[in-house]
Amino acid sequence: MAAPLHLWRNARLATLAGPQGWGLVDDGALLVRGDQLHWVGPMSDLPGDLNIAAEHDLGGALVTPGLVDCHTHLVYGGQRALEFEARLNGASYEDIARAGGGIRSTMAATRAASSDALFASAAQRARGFMAEGVTTMEIKSGYGLSEPDEARCLAVARRLGRDLPLSVRTTSLGAHALPPEYEGRPDDYIAAVCRWLPAQHAAGLVDAVDAFCDRIGFTPAQTRRVFEAARDLGLPVKLHAEQLSDQQGAQLAAEFGALSCDHLEHLSPTGVQAMARADTVAVLLPGAYYFLRDSTLPPVQALRDAGVPLAVASDHNPGSCPTGSLRLMLNMACTLFRLTPEEALRGATVNAARALGLHDRGALRAGLCADFAVWALGHPSELAYAFGGNPCLRSVAAGVER
Repeated sequence: MAAPLHLWRNARLATLAGPQGWGLVDDGALLVRGDQLHWVGPMSDLPGDLNIAAEHDLGGALVTPGLVDCHTHLVYGGQRALEFEARLNGASYEDIARAGGGIRSTMAATRAASSDALFASAAQRARGFMAEGVTTMEIKSGYGLSEPDEARCLAVARRLGRDLPLSVRTTSLGAHALPPEYEGRPDDYIAAVCRWLPAQHAAGLVDAVDAFCDRIGFTPAQTRRVFEAARDLGLPVKLHAEQLSDQQGAQLAAEFGALSCDHLEHLSPTGVQAMARADTVAVLLPGAYYFLRDSTLPPVQALRDAGVPLAVASDHNPGSCPTGSLRLMLNMACTLFRLTPEEALRGATVNAARALGLHDRGALRAGLCADFAVWALGHPSELAYAFGGNPCLRSVAAGVER
């Protein structure tokens, strides 16, 4: 028996359904059946003879697709406010990492925390993003850095997707940093990360595999080994690429058909072209750029010219971007990276979904997931224009109001 139809009416829709433009529909409506959009359009075109089980009047509010945060590190223990202070006193991110701070300090706090404590803190963060219209979120591991702790963090992320009205995609990021027990033996650690992946995959904990390829991360050769292990398991790859230096990681990722390359401040023209050929999404992370007071901009115009899709994500993490707002990232993407408001919103919907390998969400169109957000705004450009406060009135995820 088919699920009942629910009608959401009296709204201004920003469908983003075409390749460009807002796709605005005034006096629009959404028909939802189960967890899918059954029909989208102006009320004047609403099909007749429908058996509608419930109607919801949106009072002329703006409706957009549910926001998609395609790059987060949401599961971790502790915080790193003292490192923030140290950077303000002159220490660099790399200085702190090499002195045993950075990711390693979060690793120690994460290992010491129980799984329930990790879930409770991550759920609190997730609810903050959800309150601003996020309906899908990627969550990486990378703060356990041992076989049991990486699996534990991935299991917590999976639990978030089960227990909260939020779609969660999990990414294994064991190749995030070198743990102290492998000091001086990075190749041995990479071999261990590759050994962990089959068990993580068999347990249903992994949707994709990521690595940090940079001067304080892992070399391209080491990253290649991780990607080869992922490919053997049929898992797609992503990459923290060219954040602090050009390691030609984007070319490597493109060789493996990566879903996305993320950060990209030091991306070369060759890397841009490699991503374009591989149809790899460029995930821009303006919050980390801002928080680290970076001065090298990602080559946004070159990416545009090459036709590389641009996504925008929060990069929520305790060390370089402790933000709780994806919507703030839309503003930063415009003010810092000069995206247009439309590019920014597409970056957190259509293209963000694409960066996760998802083609069933990110726009308002019949047949896609019934994920949408309702805003006390008149035009979608206002989502990137204003910062602070929360204009999200309500949201619907998989057809259910949250």
